[in-house]
Amino acid sequence: MKTLRAFGRQVFWEQRSFWRNPASASFTFAFPLLFLVVFIALNGNDTVRLPGGPVKFAQFYVPAIAAFGVISACYTNLAFTLSIRRDNGLLKRVRSTPLSPAMYLSGLAGNVIVISIILTTLVTTLGIVVYGVTFPGRYLGFVVALAAGAFCFSALGSMVATFVPNEDAAPAIINFIVFPLLFISGTFGRVETTSALGRIASVFPVIHLNKLLEGVFNPNATGTGIVLSHVAVLLAWGVGTLVIAAMRFRWEPRRT
Repeated sequence: MKTLRAFGRQVFWEQRSFWRNPASASFTFAFPLLFLVVFIALNGNDTVRLPGGPVKFAQFYVPAIAAFGVISACYTNLAFTLSIRRDNGLLKRVRSTPLSPAMYLSGLAGNVIVISIILTTLVTTLGIVVYGVTFPGRYLGFVVALAAGAFCFSALGSMVATFVPNEDAAPAIINFIVFPLLFISGTFGRVETTSALGRIASVFPVIHLNKLLEGVFNPNATGTGIVLSHVAVLLAWGVGTLVIAAMRFRWEPRRT
């Protein structure tokens, strides 16, 4: 119980820090929502064929942007935070405080998970209220997809941060890794899994989160929306990158 209270306090302080920078916080939420509005405006009358039959573009695109929101909150946000705080010496100073390093890092992870939940809720609500998207009530599949995605991309963000040499290099390195994967994984448009790009994307975790959430929102499908193969890939990437992150993690900025 004491550990849970300490974890809750640390997440609370990370949330306060996040919202104290309204420009950064607003951009975190506005970017995925802007993609949602623009792409649905461009493709609003189109249909997309999913397993079970065709659906309108918004029905396909809302889960894709929900996945993008999880990736932005967990991967991009955490990678930037760790890179900047390490380069500014904040991580080094944490080690001289009574707060344990494990609790500090857990608070960072908990903070990005809270952000991803808020962002997913906003995207889903906008899709249902404004664009008439149907949510078939697969709550268990929804929770499993979000939990596996948050774990995977938080671990991936932690690992990538260990390869960022300094704060100035962070935007280029972090975005260079994720945006090609977003495009070839069908986040911004349908990519067939049997195509060359689809086969390449299947090695990486983005397309698997997309497919999990697509299955959750697919009104023509049956079952819970949980596909164990997709969950297994996300968990494997999460565990693997977390091990690498733990091996390479540094509290102090790199000396030049």
